[in-house]
Amino acid sequence: MEITLPILILAIPVCMFLLLGIGGVYMPRKVAGVLGILGMGTTMTLAYIVAFTYFFSGNPEFIIDGVRQQFQVFDVTWLAFTERLVVNLGFILDPISAMMLIVITTISFMVHLYSWGYMEHEPGFQRYYAFLSLFSFSMLGLVVATNIFQMYIFWELVGVSSYLLIGFFYKLPSAVSASKKAFIVTRFADLGFLIGILLLSFYTDTFNFISMTSNPEAVLSSTGGATFMGASVLTWAMVLIYVGGMGKSAMMPLHIWLPDAMEGPTPVSALIHAATMVVAGVYLVARMFPVYCVVDDSLTFVTVVGAITAFYAAVVACAQIDIKRVLAFSTISQIAFMMVSLGCAYDQPVEGVHYSGLGYMAGMFHLFTHAMFKALLFLGAGALIHAVHSNDYTKMGGLRKYMPITHWTFLIGCLAIAGIWPFAGFFSKDEMLAAMFSRHWFWGAWMTMVAGLTAFYMFRLYYLIFWWEENPDYKHHKPHDAPWQMSLPLIILAAVSCVAGFIPFGEFVTWNGEPYHIHIELPVAATSLIVAICAIGLATVMYRQRNEWPTRVKNMCPGLWMAAHRRFYWDEIYMFITHKIIFGGICTAIAWFDRHVIDGMMNAFAWVTQKVSYSIRGMQSGQVQAYVVWYFLGAALLAAVTWICLL
Repeated sequence: MEITLPILILAIPVCMFLLLGIGGVYMPRKVAGVLGILGMGTTMTLAYIVAFTYFFSGNPEFIIDGVRQQFQVFDVTWLAFTERLVVNLGFILDPISAMMLIVITTISFMVHLYSWGYMEHEPGFQRYYAFLSLFSFSMLGLVVATNIFQMYIFWELVGVSSYLLIGFFYKLPSAVSASKKAFIVTRFADLGFLIGILLLSFYTDTFNFISMTSNPEAVLSSTGGATFMGASVLTWAMVLIYVGGMGKSAMMPLHIWLPDAMEGPTPVSALIHAATMVVAGVYLVARMFPVYCVVDDSLTFVTVVGAITAFYAAVVACAQIDIKRVLAFSTISQIAFMMVSLGCAYDQPVEGVHYSGLGYMAGMFHLFTHAMFKALLFLGAGALIHAVHSNDYTKMGGLRKYMPITHWTFLIGCLAIAGIWPFAGFFSKDEMLAAMFSRHWFWGAWMTMVAGLTAFYMFRLYYLIFWWEENPDYKHHKPHDAPWQMSLPLIILAAVSCVAGFIPFGEFVTWNGEPYHIHIELPVAATSLIVAICAIGLATVMYRQRNEWPTRVKNMCPGLWMAAHRRFYWDEIYMFITHKIIFGGICTAIAWFDRHVIDGMMNAFAWVTQKVSYSIRGMQSGQVQAYVVWYFLGAALLAAVTWICLL
């Protein structure tokens, strides 16, 4: 493949960022918007051409003996530490990077188009489109990286881009606080990522993905059996690398930044949650999956963290009032679902069944379908906020009569995420649950319960927005559907959410290049479908119309409801640790020691020096006769000391 198209895929967004960032202030708002949309539309077209060429051309560069290969379109040296340890910048094409090109550019283009209507009257319109282009460039650079150090560079650039967009409304203290929180929390996680990269490269002498994943046993043997605190060095390296993914993908306990990130513009929330920002951790584990397979302790860690996070986020979502925060915790739960699927995809037979392809493929399949319906749900939430000027569902109710397009598209998104046949989420969720049950019945049962909670809280949200009692304010301000720039992306994403499940995903995206044939596991699918339908039925009884059930349930467990509403006090825990223990305790003690002990010692030395200097100041009187006297006295003293020493 020629390198022109791949280079343009990266070059166009960064050029649009520079053009709009530097020259945007001199452009009319509509010109800046059109340029941003055209730039992203062109990038999307090129990405589709490259991806479809890779999947369907049959080019011998991509397929050898029926197996789809990893292909480096280009790979140039950037830094050379040693003869073997070099950092390259390049563009890799393989099943998951080609898939992510489609996901990122599709969602980003929809967000660019949607933002033309949503952000039309906001100050800083040109700056907003410049930041969107930078964000898109960062995500694209991350997924096509040929080596883990290049991925880390773009990983950090994604963090900077999200900081700029979350804090776009920089005059609002809440937005500034949210952007700083997101940046700081993810930087702590990325420190673990960097240490893991350095540890891994120290033993393997390479950063290159193909070198590491094509022969993971060699990576394991390169550590020479070295261990630390009972675990192999490679296990520590892979866990530390995953810590970076935990921060970016908002896994517990590094999840606290994501709900507050909703302070940014709603289209930004859609881009963060549906494209690569939040799923970067999943992509990282998938990219390094063969290496994770040879240290199964690290995959166990991935599974446990994901399972706990999925349940926690689902419970919290059931008690939120802000519609964007419901969707934020939904994203945390769904990302954790993908993590558990990958964690259950051990590359070894269990009870005679070899199922590594299933768990890996299922996680990637759900990443794809989730991107479409989660973008749909967030953009639908933006249309609702645009109509009623509030994120609070108590300011809504009965909106199906006023906003039919938003209503039907939002309903499709809810059905998809709940896993109802024939919508996209049903197929990918079934594959993930099948992988989990294959690993152990406990993981399958636990995540089926989480899937039921997902169906419940999403239809709770749906009924409270579109069916619950109408807000009296509608008499003064009648809501209506969004303009075409906002409605068209909703319709397109809703259509994709209806049909994406029928894509033979396993034919294209597997970890070892060999196709995995998707098939419905009837017992698993029937069980999860029945659970989802029962959960939707419960939500219908409780929230379709105003009644006493929500209040009665809340009064039955007021402490649990309040704890879930307050996110089980994780923010308060962090504030207590940082302000009371670290700043109020440890730092205060260090400051006291510095002020009273260190400063006291320094002041004592200064006082002694001052007194001695004052007492001997006569020795430097400026009189030559005095200097001669002191000279002879010193010489006599030196001679006496020397004489005594020689005796």
